[in-house]
Amino acid sequence: MEFMSRGPMPRSDSDAWVARINDAWATNGYGLWAVHVVGGPAFVGFVGLADAQFEAHFTPAVEVGWRLARQSWGHGFATEGARAALQFGFREAKLPEILTFTAATNIRSRAVMERLGMRRDPAEDFEHPSVPEGHPVRPHVLYRLTDEARRAYLR
Repeated sequence: MEFMSRGPMPRSDSDAWVARINDAWATNGYGLWAVHVVGGPAFVGFVGLADAQFEAHFTPAVEVGWRLARQSWGHGFATEGARAALQFGFREAKLPEILTFTAATNIRSRAVMERLGMRRDPAEDFEHPSVPEGHPVRPHVLYRLTDEARRAYLR
């Protein structure tokens, strides 16, 4: 939760969030997947596709995203899961574009974005409208797939 503007969710908020994930699958045909490590914990986080839930210069948009427990960082789970989500989004859901964004200070997620073949244009950076003004994670960076990377996910 280091790069989120609020702390962990209360159980009621978490349950409502899971309901929204299930609704997204039913409505859109894509959504977030639970991540579980074979031989490891039953649940270490999520990865997948979600509609951006705020207004910005690039919305409406579908985002590839991930959130993993700290003990699961650095094992390639975010990259592997995001690659699968991108392939699913382009091949199965037939999405025309998938992008991603994160707090400017989130260097680990930005490295995943680069490994996925996504690139940042500083002109598209933005202040996240759902994060309070003055909060350290309000400045966000936007990443888009290069044309070459997008073609690779379509193969």
